[in-house]
Amino acid sequence: MNKLIASIFGIGYLKGGGTYASIVTCVVIYFLWQVPAVLAPLPAIAIGLVILFAGIYTGDKVEPFWGKDSYRVVIDEVAGMWITMLFVPLNNIKLLIAGLILFRFFDMVKPLGVRRMEALKGGLGVMMDDVLAGVYARIVLQLIIFSGLLK
Repeated sequence: MNKLIASIFGIGYLKGGGTYASIVTCVVIYFLWQVPAVLAPLPAIAIGLVILFAGIYTGDKVEPFWGKDSYRVVIDEVAGMWITMLFVPLNNIKLLIAGLILFRFFDMVKPLGVRRMEALKGGLGVMMDDVLAGVYARIVLQLIIFSGLLK
């Protein structure tokens, strides 16, 4: 069960699994936009925390089998993408696509301490680099929202 959750039902086994997991997360967010109460502040934060703690837990459990921060573990991309899109105006596909691009950029380039997060032990290290990438993507996306570039 831990491998299933960590790999998001096998997505992590695909070549480019992190990108696919991010895209699947965007699709889920799109459908959740149709039920705005789910993405209200408290439920959205609660969902994010469940993803985060599930990732830390399963990351700890699969590391002995798959090694440190295995490519198979993609629940971290789900967490990072969720953080990127937290509290974004509903039903704005342009912002969803921008968020995806920004998150993948920060996740791949790993600037400003993102790479250092990988050095943390176990599932915490697996999750925190993507959490920080999500925070950076969220900040840039918020600047885009405030600027009015994507309406």
